[in-house]
Amino acid sequence: MSFSILTDSTADLDQSWAQEHQVDILGLTINCDGKTYETVGSDVLSSSELLAMMKAGSKPTTSQINVGEFEKYFRKHAEAGQDVLYIAFSSALSGTYQSAVMAREMILEDYPDAVIEIVDTLAAAGGEGYLSILAAQARDRGQSIQAAKALVEDFHPRLRTYFLVDDLYHLMRGGRLSKSSAILGSLASIKPILWIDQAGNLVPVAKVRGRKKAMKEIVNQLTSDIGHSTMIIGYSDDQEAAQELRETLLEHAEVTDVLIMPLGPVIAAHVGPNTLAAFAFGKEKR
Repeated sequence: MSFSILTDSTADLDQSWAQEHQVDILGLTINCDGKTYETVGSDVLSSSELLAMMKAGSKPTTSQINVGEFEKYFRKHAEAGQDVLYIAFSSALSGTYQSAVMAREMILEDYPDAVIEIVDTLAAAGGEGYLSILAAQARDRGQSIQAAKALVEDFHPRLRTYFLVDDLYHLMRGGRLSKSSAILGSLASIKPILWIDQAGNLVPVAKVRGRKKAMKEIVNQLTSDIGHSTMIIGYSDDQEAAQELRETLLEHAEVTDVLIMPLGPVIAAHVGPNTLAAFAFGKEKR
């Protein structure tokens, strides 16, 4: 293995897949009802468990990966002479990226020749996850860490990320959305569609009456500029809607594959139950 690939639990990668393809994952934590839960490892809080708690009234919060965790990971690899490529959660949505940058600077003081590359994807969930998959595929083709980083840096500005959230309260509570936008979403049958903009922020992009029409609008947005034949769908609770969205997207000749990646607990803590997310790469930058 020419270099190590690291991402975080907001990428929503299946842990078995990650182990098989040698992609390391560091986990953000979830704080709920006075208890802290891990999101990576053998004994973790699942999305389904968390969503059930939220439906019962729990109000979870999440905590970023701290500098010490990154420092420990980077130091181990620097000591072993192993290069690292970290595919990071959007810096606009978490301080995790900045923690990694600080840890890298600490390691470079002791190991000035260490290679620790960090990409701020300005992305989340399946979009971040698919960028990690692309990096792993590049490495498996024998490409260098610089080539894999360049590939991710070419793709992530063209990533389109859309969220159809059933209740915007959770995003407002977590500080990811303004109160005015959340109030709009509470209006009868109005379904705001959110997207991650070029700065990595989650913002409303469209207002649609009814969930079915909102799903149709997401399809229109995704297929208006197709730059890559694979698309990704994420969901919390509503797997049937995710499958329906997948089948609709596959009706387009330029779409050859649609991966379904359930939203992990960190993302689910912010978007809540009955959320659909969709990710695609366009030809133009977002």
